[in-house]
Amino acid sequence: MEYAHGTATRTSAGAWLTKVPAITAIFWVIKVLSTTVGETFADYLAVNVGLGPLVTDAVMMTVLAVALVVQFRTRRYTPWIYWLCVVLVSIVGTQITDFFTDTLGVSLYVSSAVFAVILAVVFTAWYRQERTLAITSIDTPRREAFYWGAILTTFALGTAAGDLATEALSLGFRTGTVIFAGLILVTWLAGRFGAGLVLTFWIAYVLTRPLGASLGDLLTQAKDFGGLDLGASTTSLLFFAVIVTLVGREQLLAGRPGGKDAGQRGDYAWAAGAAVVIAAAGIALSSGNAPSATEPGVAATAAPVTQVVHPTTRLGNVSAFATIVTDLQAKVTGNDLAGGKTRVKDLEVAWDDAEAGLKPRDSAKWHELDDQIDEVLTALRAGTPNRADCAAKLTTLLSTLNTFDGV
Repeated sequence: MEYAHGTATRTSAGAWLTKVPAITAIFWVIKVLSTTVGETFADYLAVNVGLGPLVTDAVMMTVLAVALVVQFRTRRYTPWIYWLCVVLVSIVGTQITDFFTDTLGVSLYVSSAVFAVILAVVFTAWYRQERTLAITSIDTPRREAFYWGAILTTFALGTAAGDLATEALSLGFRTGTVIFAGLILVTWLAGRFGAGLVLTFWIAYVLTRPLGASLGDLLTQAKDFGGLDLGASTTSLLFFAVIVTLVGREQLLAGRPGGKDAGQRGDYAWAAGAAVVIAAAGIALSSGNAPSATEPGVAATAAPVTQVVHPTTRLGNVSAFATIVTDLQAKVTGNDLAGGKTRVKDLEVAWDDAEAGLKPRDSAKWHELDDQIDEVLTALRAGTPNRADCAAKLTTLLSTLNTFDGV
């Protein structure tokens, strides 16, 4: 879906030039990839680094505020600043939706509807003030404020709608990737056959958020859960490298006379090249990762657990988590609560990494396990852990894991 910039520039002293990039194929590639990178980085800070959701939310919102100040102080489109803001908005938009869903317990149906209404309000206010929603006219502070307000809301809406489709409706990330890619194709065709470019742009912008998340899950999830098993770190580094390359090219072209036009001519070739690199790397890296029932991302350190198989459950093979829980039980039994507190980090990380593969299969059972894992984490991370309480929580969790282990 390609849109050319208009000549929305001003020549008076101190006036702004247009502040957004040309909407070409490279724009959409970076937008999709930034979704995965942003979400993975936020999860890394919250889980792997151990900041937790509240601290991570505060940090990301602060960094976004600083980045937007820099963006607003620029006088023309500056690729690296603009795309940094997009990645940060992706993170914060996702965090807003997760706060409503996970912390407040708001239904995804409700949050999707609420964010859709908020987006409509933003667009209505924007149009009444400026008489246009064209992104080729982002050349005043007020228009740019409306623009970033709309961008933030589209990320929150895209997150809620994507989670609704892949989790609440149990479509999964494989089906989600196909569905959202298909909807974007239909939107592009609608634009080509006369639908309004402003309307089709914003529809596509919303849809690229769940597409990027589904694509990222497809690459990162273990093969046991239906993914290609590249892992979150490898996928994020791959996507980040492609983003840096494309944004670096845009930055170089932006500083050359006629650079923007030259960039548009070579846009499709660079976008196609990025897609080929990602596909080739994904196939090459995933081919060396065989499906395994061992612990995701962590070498097994305990004897295999004999599982009770219950084929009626849709959650699948969860023996990897039972292996960690059994190891934790051994540490608690041996009164090594400090070692248990360290080891439980592996359970938290493995469970978080597998969420996208497990949750769509059986959301109710996933939530039951998720609550029990939270109880284990709380017990072991207490200021003065109670051995009996930790043992009881682990026994309950292992029993549930054995019950849910099936195909």
